[in-house]
Amino acid sequence: MSQNTLNYIIHKGNLRGHSQIDWLNSYHTFSFSHFYDPNRMGFRSLRVINDDRIAPGAGFPTHGHRDMEILTYVLSGAVEHQDSLGTGSVIRPGEAQIMSAGTGIMHSEFNHSQTEELHLLQIWILPDQQGLSPRYDQKTFPVEEKRGKLRLIAAKDGRDGAITIHQDVDLYASILQPGDVVNYHVQPHRYAWLQIAKGEVYFNGKPLKTGDGVQISGEEKLEISTNLSAEILLFDLA
Repeated sequence: MSQNTLNYIIHKGNLRGHSQIDWLNSYHTFSFSHFYDPNRMGFRSLRVINDDRIAPGAGFPTHGHRDMEILTYVLSGAVEHQDSLGTGSVIRPGEAQIMSAGTGIMHSEFNHSQTEELHLLQIWILPDQQGLSPRYDQKTFPVEEKRGKLRLIAAKDGRDGAITIHQDVDLYASILQPGDVVNYHVQPHRYAWLQIAKGEVYFNGKPLKTGDGVQISGEEKLEISTNLSAEILLFDLA
């Protein structure tokens, strides 16, 4: 069951939707494809967090999107991306990639390796306006910039070297080692979502593990620590 406090709700990873075919094992934080939960239709502009494991050499053949900001965050392995803008790229851990679907874009995503599994988070965010021109961007964020601290990797204004996203969202990533503690203050009239991508953490003293998410509504001071190791994403949302 989800745990409720005054300002936040913990959504346990074992309650996510799940779909599996021969080459794809996917967990859905929010309603997606055949998984439908009226209480999990997204949060603010955040619409999809899919935790995907893709078999060697396999992937999503060419398909289309419109009016969505689509981010790929690789946890292990590498993604081979191609799209109708002429972009051909490989995305690896430590890189952040965004595709603004806008008026329409076609793309494919495959596991770049013929021998190793690919593990990634695919994130969809509703844009602040429809009918934008499609675009693609990709940047590298060294591990040192995320180790033991929150590194901004996506923002509406693209500050501090982050990739630009067409929505009032600040997305932070952090890699934590035993004893690390990161703090964050969600401002009044803002919202946040914390996603545990890997490992185990304590969030304001409460234990969380891989796949868990925390929905934060309103002002809240966050303390995130670990006794083991972890990788987290934190979305600060309008």
